[in-house]
Amino acid sequence: MEELFVGRTQEVSVLNTALASNRPEMVAVIGRRRVGKTFLIKHTYNTRIDFELTGLQHATKLEQLQNFIFAYRNAFPDLPIDEKPRTWLSAFFMLSKALESLPKKEKLVVFLDELPWLGTKRSGFITALGWFWNSWAINQSVVLVVCGSAASWMVEKVINDKGGLHNRVTRILTLYPFSLGETETFLKSKHIHLSRYHITQLYMVMGGIPMYLNQVQSGLSAVQNIQSICFERNGYLRKEFDRLFVSLFDNANNHIEIIRALANKKIGVTREEIIAKTKFSNGGMLTTILSELAESGFIEQYNGYGKKTRNQLYRLSDPYSLFYLTFLEQLGANANSDFMRLSDLPNYKSWSGYAFENICLMHIDPIRKSLGIAGIYTTVSTFFAKAQNDVSGAQIDLIIDRSDHSINICEIKFSQGVYSVTKQTVANIENKKRVFQHHTKTKKHLFTTLITTFGVSNNAHKLNHIDQVVVLDDLFV
Repeated sequence: MEELFVGRTQEVSVLNTALASNRPEMVAVIGRRRVGKTFLIKHTYNTRIDFELTGLQHATKLEQLQNFIFAYRNAFPDLPIDEKPRTWLSAFFMLSKALESLPKKEKLVVFLDELPWLGTKRSGFITALGWFWNSWAINQSVVLVVCGSAASWMVEKVINDKGGLHNRVTRILTLYPFSLGETETFLKSKHIHLSRYHITQLYMVMGGIPMYLNQVQSGLSAVQNIQSICFERNGYLRKEFDRLFVSLFDNANNHIEIIRALANKKIGVTREEIIAKTKFSNGGMLTTILSELAESGFIEQYNGYGKKTRNQLYRLSDPYSLFYLTFLEQLGANANSDFMRLSDLPNYKSWSGYAFENICLMHIDPIRKSLGIAGIYTTVSTFFAKAQNDVSGAQIDLIIDRSDHSINICEIKFSQGVYSVTKQTVANIENKKRVFQHHTKTKKHLFTTLITTFGVSNNAHKLNHIDQVVVLDDLFV
């Protein structure tokens, strides 16, 4: 399983630095489900972990405390348990005394995993954890690692806690999905050698989630792997959607309703449009759900060019959720389907365009590097304008606004071969530029940038109207 550490050098360094420091450390590790948080911590600290406790999903306080007893016996088999703890305060006091009894000169390591499952309402866990840190750990040579997949819960209850844990976290480590380049390296470490187009097809379905990518088999094409992993009745990702949200959020149906509202509009959806599409009112509950989805990596917030923050657009950015809602959900529990046949349907083109745009938005830094503007300050946005009077409407996939008085107007095209710029393509792009200039009144120079898979044929339309071309290989940097 060493391959899971592809691209995790910086994260390992943070954990090792905490272990080597001369002060007590509380490290908060956050990241979405299946991204490899637990494996990262266990691999890095390995036998240095003195006590490890993993929360149980949907368990009562009594069950969690019994789980603590099991973990305690595993860690300290020679220590007697005179009385089982009935509260988390008692449990942490018991843990502190056990750790003190260890004949160690090295720094202690305590790992608490799936913290949101442990710190349920009225359990007293967070209060007790605050006591453990403030009354005991702060005076010890110890690394306390707290980890959870519900990123928004970790931020609210631990990192931004107003109580006993206020300002106690010494290091925050956010684990992100693999990039395209890291995905390629990960697959090669498993002796899977696929073209970058095939890797991109896989990424469009499952993103850079190591646990999902670990299901990919050598000797099969991307389409064959997608068929096996997603469309077979017992495929690993056939029913992952419901498991995914239930494991992360209370009242997960509310979060799924928002995901559905975003799934069909690739330019993004405003808060007002979300309200119109769902049962939610414009209040704190909606704000919380949107925040939780964003913190957990399922949606992204973008500003329309020149728009105020309150007019932000919300876009579904999780590849698997988009793929599931487009193709898998309609199959039901037991139906079989052929992914190759689905590729002939009209919604396949729409999905592939949306999915590829998401990939490009996730790889802005490689795009900036390819354009030679890595050292220039930039902001990223989208643009959408409805037709009005004698001005037509327009939608721009990606706008890179530069501090050198320039703007890249980016057109993103997913193509199975070399893309050919046609007269219609040129007319469409020129219309977008006119509409953009009309609404924004910008005086900056507009560069027309085409982002596609295999490049562009050098016909007259391309030579006269396209300033830069970014290809798939550029995204793998």
